[in-house]
Amino acid sequence: MQAFAGLRRFVAKPTNLQWTRSVATSRFVKVAKKETFTPYSNNLSKVKPEKSVEKPVTKIVENPIFKEIEKPIINEGISVTADLVDKFPTTKQFDTPSEEPPQDMGHNWSASYYGLSTERFSKEAEDILVAPINPDDIEIKPDGLIYLPEIKYRRILNKAFGPGGWGLAPRGEHTISPKNISREYALICNGRFVSQARGEQDYFDISGLPTASEGCKSNALMRCCKDLGIASELWDPVFIRKYKKKYGVEVWAEHVATKKKKKLWRKKDDLLEYPYKEN
Repeated sequence: MQAFAGLRRFVAKPTNLQWTRSVATSRFVKVAKKETFTPYSNNLSKVKPEKSVEKPVTKIVENPIFKEIEKPIINEGISVTADLVDKFPTTKQFDTPSEEPPQDMGHNWSASYYGLSTERFSKEAEDILVAPINPDDIEIKPDGLIYLPEIKYRRILNKAFGPGGWGLAPRGEHTISPKNISREYALICNGRFVSQARGEQDYFDISGLPTASEGCKSNALMRCCKDLGIASELWDPVFIRKYKKKYGVEVWAEHVATKKKKKLWRKKDDLLEYPYKEN
């Protein structure tokens, strides 16, 4: 004790000692506790039923233009569900209802096969119809498909039968799907049924339906002309290979916007069209 007492002599007591008190405050927050259970829990009395959340209801406004569309619509194996009915019209909105002509007006070409294979056409018409196609009239698509422009078929028919000596008769209404339109037509030459085919055309917007219907008609015309022998070479694999080897060439091309490169076909004396540029 004396030793410790001696040490106290050298310890100076602070004169201005200030005492501070730190006060810790606590705030209690009530937290809602959600009790859950697992399939292995035996305490099922504390389980509270979850409140059902009401989903927002979307109000569908019916377009008066398409009120007559039946649901579902099935055209030529294409089933159109109810959620697509407001996206494109059907034949009830696009086609004019066809009526059978009076008996004194001639044949009803929407159903008649009058004159089919009754007699041959004249020798002069035959020579025009089966004449070889001028290679300069044939075009090549970038994917390598060769074709004869639709206007060339019309010129051959006009030359063989004369303007007004042939025509296309609809054999039914248009079949319209969200991306495609088709219709069946019959080719009538010199008052006789010659051939029948269904033409088709893709489209991307409803506003393009009138133009697509014209493309559908032209496509049917080209298919009908096969039975007359017009441009029959274009369906001959041997002719296709020889023509592409002699008049076509496959080149590397670059897309102007995306800069992607791919091989495309063109005629040897022709150039690629926009948006492709040959390297």
